[in-house]
Amino acid sequence: MGILEGKKILVTGVLTDASIAFHIARLAQEQGADVILTGFGRALSLTTRIAGRLPKPCPVIELDVTSDADLAALESRVREHFPQGLDGVVHSIGFAPEAALGGNFLNTQWEDVATAVQVSAFSLKSLTMAARPLFRDGGSVVGLDFDGQVAWPKYDWMGVAKAALEATSRYLARDLGAENIRINLVAAGPIKTIAAKSIPDFERFEHLWDERSPLHWDVNDPVPAAQAVVALLSDWFPKTTAEIIHVDGGFHAMGG
Repeated sequence: MGILEGKKILVTGVLTDASIAFHIARLAQEQGADVILTGFGRALSLTTRIAGRLPKPCPVIELDVTSDADLAALESRVREHFPQGLDGVVHSIGFAPEAALGGNFLNTQWEDVATAVQVSAFSLKSLTMAARPLFRDGGSVVGLDFDGQVAWPKYDWMGVAKAALEATSRYLARDLGAENIRINLVAAGPIKTIAAKSIPDFERFEHLWDERSPLHWDVNDPVPAAQAVVALLSDWFPKTTAEIIHVDGGFHAMGG
């Protein structure tokens, strides 16, 4: 019997089988959960195809977290497959326009900043509120983070968006705790995913981790971060909320 036995989990952000979100969905199924995936636009067909690589078949529904119509329709779309609702939600969503990355921090225009913040941070609130009516006797929302406490090379406004994501998780935890809804983040070290490919000079992160992480870090291994998310989705963390769990080999605690 797995730690997610009988639970219904919604997972966003599955694009390839290298995605952290894919391994979250895989591990969740292996631990006894029923999973539903989301996708939108041209990526929806990609998500549907990748879903076929999971241990068990699962539905894929459309959800653009910047669309009010999609957010309003989330409850009905989920209940078509899980009539009793959800126990957990995974927020694996982040995007910044090219102009908001790459060392051009001082010259980025508001329109690009606004996109980065809306998609990468505000969407945690949007998704949580859209899923709120679906939770059965409380629930667990877990988001994927990249440490927003420091300024990273070339990460620029996505770093600001991650800091906003962290603050958003704390305020959601404050306001939804009375409903037994837990909000936590997993701050993963650098992983070679589609999102990582959009970060200029990503290899620099790999070198930083090689130099400073006390535990060996493999940028090609998304499983440790996925395991932490699955644990937070389970009943093994019933009184943990507003927390950021670092799964980065200990990098965050080391000096320069």
